Amino acid sequence: MQTAQQLLERLYPQRRSLLKRQILLDALSCFLEYGLETTSIEMIREKSESSVGAIYHHFKNKEGVIAALVFAALDDQAILRDQYLEKTQSLKELLYALIYSYVDWVSNQPKFAQFLMLAHFSVMQSEYRQALNEKNKLRNQKIVSYISNYSDAELLKSVPVELMISLVIGATESYCRAWLSGKVVTDPKVYRETLAQAAWDSLQNLASKT
Repeated sequence: MQTAQQLLERLYPQRRSLLKRQILLDALSCFLEYGLETTSIEMIREKSESSVGAIYHHFKNKEGVIAALVFAALDDQAILRDQYLEKTQSLKELLYALIYSYVDWVSNQPKFAQFLMLAHFSVMQSEYRQALNEKNKLRNQKIVSYISNYSDAELLKSVPVELMISLVIGATESYCRAWLSGKVVTDPKVYRETLAQAAWDSLQNLASKT
């Protein structure tokens, strides 16, 4: 398991980003402990021992802090996903890689994963909605690009990419959400092969009916 600090250091490695990383790290802690609505800029300022001016300079407002954390989570997810996808040699391996990378990221970054599930809807209702949509669109385009490399990609030709992503990740996301909320105790990594096989089977079944 990695720390939230390590994630931020990967994305913001510059020395001059130290304050920005600290604000985000402490904001993450506040949001997870007190919730999105209850947490204020003043609470973040106090915990990070920074200034209101510094927070506004880097993030504009509280919604900007929330969006920055969501985007950091998605960017780190994407880095790991690409590392897994680059090693695949078949369509089945690719779908397994999607599951494995998602599960491994959630297991390694439970705090950011919990926050992502908590804050995703909030960002969709904010001025950062378009930026979030663009990130999701880019993710889908990359996945489709990888899929097109394989001769058996015809299997998924009739499956809309939005539906395909939901079918692939849906059950995995549901289990990860239960794990993050403490409803189940077994690390999702234990079940990643089972989840991947279920996703592959569901896509094959859907493709055979279309």
